[in-house]
Amino acid sequence: MKLYPFLFESNLHSIIWGGDKIAKWKGLPDEGKPIGESWEVSAVPSSVNIIANGTFRGRDLVSVINELPEEILGKAVARQYDNQLPLLAKFIDAQRDLSIQVHPNDEMAKRLYGKRGKTEMWYIIDAKPGAFLYSGFSKPMAHDENYARPENREEAVEEYRRRIAEGTITEVLAKHEVKAGDVFYLPAGRVHAIGSGILLAEIQQSSDVTYRIFDYNRPGMDGKPRELHTEQAAEALDYKVKDNYRTEYTYQKGKANPIVESSFFNVCVTDVDGNFHHDLKACDSFVILMCMHGDCRIRLKCTNEEVTLKEGYSALIPASVADFEIIADNKEKKSQLLEAYIDNSKTL
Repeated sequence: MKLYPFLFESNLHSIIWGGDKIAKWKGLPDEGKPIGESWEVSAVPSSVNIIANGTFRGRDLVSVINELPEEILGKAVARQYDNQLPLLAKFIDAQRDLSIQVHPNDEMAKRLYGKRGKTEMWYIIDAKPGAFLYSGFSKPMAHDENYARPENREEAVEEYRRRIAEGTITEVLAKHEVKAGDVFYLPAGRVHAIGSGILLAEIQQSSDVTYRIFDYNRPGMDGKPRELHTEQAAEALDYKVKDNYRTEYTYQKGKANPIVESSFFNVCVTDVDGNFHHDLKACDSFVILMCMHGDCRIRLKCTNEEVTLKEGYSALIPASVADFEIIADNKEKKSQLLEAYIDNSKTL
């Protein structure tokens, strides 16, 4: 069956800290609700994307992958992840501060829920002056330089519990002022939170397991305090302190610039000046494209089939056709996209 780049129907999530940027960006009607997240490419059972174009229009992504797992995911990905899409892509609009949170790793998530853990990354698309986020701890808990050793971990956990009870946890978090183009890699176990005034793209493991540590004592959408997961987070947290939590990378115009290379996913920020050819078939992986600036067209090299990808929207290119051109289709003839995939080229 001939495959092509999949576009998707909108999949918006109303959350107390969300705003109105995403709906406006996508040209969607304002329904009067705060939109915190747009799940751009999702196979999470609670919120699966619906394909909006071509032969599979109106079908949910999971059912289509089930029919053609190797062709869509790639043989290596299908084998490693049991024919399931292993990544989730989102746009996030934080009009208010998000809760302080952490995610479990694969071992903990599998043991407790039979799910994958959640490692993720953020690419800052836009940020108001002075906007900031939290990533990691700024100083050792329990004031013990050996706190990270297993025999001293309980001291760090006790200080963590005390700070949660007192509402002082932010005093020991690493605070980072951000601007467009900043990148943060967040391995499972790293404490984090997005601050107000930030629009970002997120690539993460396909998981919906989040532990909320602190939520500023504010009510949720139903007027009641949102649930905290203090003890689960205490187990999941990595209490080590790093010198630098920001991901440094080299940026060149007209290139696919690698910004994250990990065992969970690879991410590039791709700057298109006119047109750009990218052949990723050797990776034996699907490719997620998130259009952050400037409408573009995706043209497959094998069939010359084209789809238009508008700014603020995303596409999934099946592994079997992951040799493509990106053509900037706007007045400036420039586009900027985030590309996410799993690079199996070194293991094949």
